[in-house]
Amino acid sequence: MSDRPESLPGARAPALPAWYLKRRPHYWPNNEARLLVGGSMFFPALLEAIAQARHDIWLATYIFHEDDSAQAVARALTQAARRGVRVRVVVDGFGSLQSLPALRRWWADEPVALTVFRPLDRWWSWLQPQHLRRMHQKLCAIDGEVGFVGGINIIDDRIDLRHGVLNADRLDYAVEVRGPVVVPIEQSARALWTRAAFGSDWRDELPQLLRGRAGWARARRLLADMKIRGAPWGCDSPPTRPADAGGAGDAGTDKREPSVAVAFVWRDNVRHRRSIEGLLLSACAQARDRIDIVCPYFYPGHALRRALRQAAQRGVRVRLLLQGRVDMRIAGMAAAVLYRELLNGGVRIFEYTPAFLHAKAVRVDDDWATVGSSNLDPLSLFVNLEANLAIRDGAFVKALGHAMDTEIQRSHEITASPSVTRWGAWLRRYAVAALARLYLRVADWGGPS
Repeated sequence: MSDRPESLPGARAPALPAWYLKRRPHYWPNNEARLLVGGSMFFPALLEAIAQARHDIWLATYIFHEDDSAQAVARALTQAARRGVRVRVVVDGFGSLQSLPALRRWWADEPVALTVFRPLDRWWSWLQPQHLRRMHQKLCAIDGEVGFVGGINIIDDRIDLRHGVLNADRLDYAVEVRGPVVVPIEQSARALWTRAAFGSDWRDELPQLLRGRAGWARARRLLADMKIRGAPWGCDSPPTRPADAGGAGDAGTDKREPSVAVAFVWRDNVRHRRSIEGLLLSACAQARDRIDIVCPYFYPGHALRRALRQAAQRGVRVRLLLQGRVDMRIAGMAAAVLYRELLNGGVRIFEYTPAFLHAKAVRVDDDWATVGSSNLDPLSLFVNLEANLAIRDGAFVKALGHAMDTEIQRSHEITASPSVTRWGAWLRRYAVAALARLYLRVADWGGPS
């Protein structure tokens, strides 16, 4: 099917969502959340949900490859579309550049609507600064009832676009959620699709909407009136719940009411430019016992590094699990130039060597965590479109903490910064900082995205 599908009544961008107007994370109560570790858990869960779809499937992913795992997802989407489910897929023009011919061939005569976010199929596209800003999210919403958010692309764990077939499964995380928080996940995936297909979504209309007294009145009406599928609005702070309420640790046999509070956190270049960074800064400031971070590309700004050092200095155990097997040399160098500063501040650093690391997750104490697509580097924090889930639930955080602990135990702890001269260390740090500033400046020429 064409990348520029016909304008269907149901394909229009949704009305401006009230959750998007909020600066602070909006926690929706009464959800279920399940941690999915790697493709061995993610793909079966996704395929099962697609097989049960009745009305709509909205899928947005940075990479949709053409390996066996990706083909299984493509076939499931095709079968769903053939039985009358509306299926919309948006892929990133850079992340899925290699596989786009295959995707277009698979769905050329099928009722699956494929579109590409910022395609790079013309040579001059590579010269446009806004094309440095990519759609890095991995989202799927099905029937407004089940959603998937995380770092796992539609590609097998043993396939890498740069390195080919791997000898071990890549470490990655995603979250399957059911409940009211699927509302903003669906709206965001829909907005990405409509933006790529038709050139605009409700975020492009936000500045005009809020101009003048009439605009603010309309925004207030939307805040008061907008409800989708009967879902409650949720709250900025979730309601209290029984200590033994079911959560992520349940095996699927517990029939108690879902009680997990989840916020969908979106990063864009309009209203939520620093939403994920702000989320992490707030969590670090409130940490009492522990902060565990798993991240492949680690080069955060001064504010976040300072928050980690301050937490360690007040007695919080702060651990970072970073790449030991580096897939991009510049990324490994960027993280390494920060080792001395962080180690001197009391932060413990581990390098993951069993396989490539792609997971992006943070655990704070025993009751809060975030999992998503955002790395802690300039591209994710200040340029790309990203999406995370923030979860307040002891059972889910326990499951994530157990997964993190298992991988940290298999990793190598760094106890001293790389042995280079003071001038050598300074030059490396200056070079990385200069490259980061240059990239951000060039990307910013493209305007909001």
